[in-house]
Amino acid sequence: MEKILVIGGTGNIGLPLIQWLATTQNSQIVAGVHNVQRAQRTLAGIERLEIRHFDFLDATTFPTAFSGVSRVFFVRPPQLSKPKTDMLPFLKYVKQQRIHQLVFVSLIGVEKNPMTPHHKIEKMIQQLGIPHTFIRPSFFMQNLNTTHRFDIQQHHDLFIPAGHAKTSFIDTRDIGEVAGVCLTDDRYLNQALEITGPQALTYDEIAKIMTEVLGTPITYSRPGLLKFRRVMLKRGIKKEFVNVMVMLYLITQLGNAKKVTDTAERVLKRPPRDIRTYVQDYRDYFFS
Repeated sequence: MEKILVIGGTGNIGLPLIQWLATTQNSQIVAGVHNVQRAQRTLAGIERLEIRHFDFLDATTFPTAFSGVSRVFFVRPPQLSKPKTDMLPFLKYVKQQRIHQLVFVSLIGVEKNPMTPHHKIEKMIQQLGIPHTFIRPSFFMQNLNTTHRFDIQQHHDLFIPAGHAKTSFIDTRDIGEVAGVCLTDDRYLNQALEITGPQALTYDEIAKIMTEVLGTPITYSRPGLLKFRRVMLKRGIKKEFVNVMVMLYLITQLGNAKKVTDTAERVLKRPPRDIRTYVQDYRDYFFS
């Protein structure tokens, strides 16, 4: 029985991944988490699960987290934006452990954007010769109930600098399930999978759908990139994270986030969730 390490097991992707593995597979699961006590509450009752402390910036946590593990899943924490400093030691350790597979959640179109941390991490993994699968999703639907939740709750507004461009949003629950399939089927080794939701939408269209589902008027104010950056910094969000967001929304404005693929449907053997389903499932997040 393989033991799979899921780093960030309480997150928007890690949690559905663990739930999928626990209910459909016979694998042993290790949740590598920063806050063990909080994880114990979030992951309570899941079978064949062990919780271990893990910190990308603390190499002393690596040996215990990796003990007995043959496959690893991870997402780059948004606050870690300097791959050579905060990711390379971890990746070198993965290489030393002769891990069978490393699954990394990257970003769609990343091969054309060398300035993104995701691009640099992919290159490091390839240069180290680690058996891998890159999952390259489009923008997360769950960005709305996390990063942009404040403006939706307080102002009933999508304060997002995407212009009139379309985005092929994907539900992170689908990303987690795609990751689960990749971790349990060797046909996806050393592949890069571009996954999206079923359609590309503008934020004007998202606002309309949210208005219909929530029964509350939701607007899209379409701020400029500089205004967005200024407001986010004023709210105390770390500069490195804000700069990555601005870069990604610039990419969106240029029309590079509208690609729609059928990869998720082929991997999952069902259609990915659409934005209306997401808003219905997460409606309680949008009310203060």
